[in-house]
Amino acid sequence: MSAVFIALEGLDGSGQSTQCKFLKDWFFNQAKKCLVTKEPTGNLVGGLIRAQLTGMWQSSAEALQLLFAADRALHLEKEISPALKNGIHVVSDRYLFSSIAYGMLDADKHWLQNINSTFLLPDAIIYLDVKPEECLRRLEGDRVGLELFEKKDLLTKVRANYLELSREYKGFHVVDGMRSPAVVHEEILNIIKNCL
Repeated sequence: MSAVFIALEGLDGSGQSTQCKFLKDWFFNQAKKCLVTKEPTGNLVGGLIRAQLTGMWQSSAEALQLLFAADRALHLEKEISPALKNGIHVVSDRYLFSSIAYGMLDADKHWLQNINSTFLLPDAIIYLDVKPEECLRRLEGDRVGLELFEKKDLLTKVRANYLELSREYKGFHVVDGMRSPAVVHEEILNIIKNCL
């Protein structure tokens, strides 16, 4: 059985991190190896991105998106591709669809798709669809401050962008994330079992 690559996508506060943990536990219980990773990564380029998202420095929208692409290239080279080649399933908390959905706020969609066009596409893309106001409610309970894109009007546009992308990419599943984490997990498992 070949390893599968799964990307979990959604607005901040939609529950991707929780669902990544559930998937890691599920793979472990099935005696299957699984790498759970995320973007931006913890490498040097990922650190530059995180610093910009938290307001420590600023660049143009295009420069930020090129950093995301560079981070992703390293992510694939150093983590994702080696794991898949060794038969290890990969679950990524965010991938190139986040870059496109959020990047479309300030940059051209086709340019964004072009700079991400050579990257490996996941076997399953799972978008957790949660209303922006609910995402913000969750975030305000978990954090001291909000990041660059965490405003209701921006998140409403990003949600529309994700839904647009869901109609364009093969293997893109929209999952209602407004339900309990356990119910959401069961739906995600059904998607993944079909991939396996």
